[in-house]
Amino acid sequence: MATKAPRKTVRKPSREAAEQAVQTLLAYIGEDPARRGLKRTPARFLGAYEDWFVGYTVDPHALLGASFQQVDTYDRIVALTNIDFESHCEHHVAPVIGRAHVAYLPDRRLAGISKLARVVEAYTRRLIVQEKLTADIAGCIQQVLEPRGVAVVIEARHHCLTTRGIHRDNVRMTTSEMLGAFKDDDRIRDEFLAAIARG
Repeated sequence: MATKAPRKTVRKPSREAAEQAVQTLLAYIGEDPARRGLKRTPARFLGAYEDWFVGYTVDPHALLGASFQQVDTYDRIVALTNIDFESHCEHHVAPVIGRAHVAYLPDRRLAGISKLARVVEAYTRRLIVQEKLTADIAGCIQQVLEPRGVAVVIEARHHCLTTRGIHRDNVRMTTSEMLGAFKDDDRIRDEFLAAIARG
């Protein structure tokens, strides 16, 4: 099984330093950080960040690796569609609201379906670029389960496009990653895409 490159360790600032950074941002936009309504905002802000970006504390490879079971009899597509997620783009830290569809074609290993959804969550609870997110989820499943193929399709609305910049509503970005049989076999790929369409 292929191993993933180790993540660069970054020195985490103290909570006090992080709260001071929030106060600086509040002052930067013209607010008074000492104003009564904003006194607890830095702490609340950090609490929200800890929730939104909890994916940095989770290793998706280990999560998925702890869940699979060996089988010899099942060789059809396993698909999990309509996995809703909330994330943030790494360029503006603006919300990204979307839905992921994941499938794999087993080769002796089956994963618990909740673990597939948690792999999606582990990657989406980080700062993302959607194209890389799609490839990372597919790569994780491929490396851990070693199936005959993996497919991931992600559809999302990016608030950096809808609430700033060109202000375009109802624009949805779609990315896909097809590996192995899903890339090479039209019939298998079409079966997965049909499952998404039915959802």
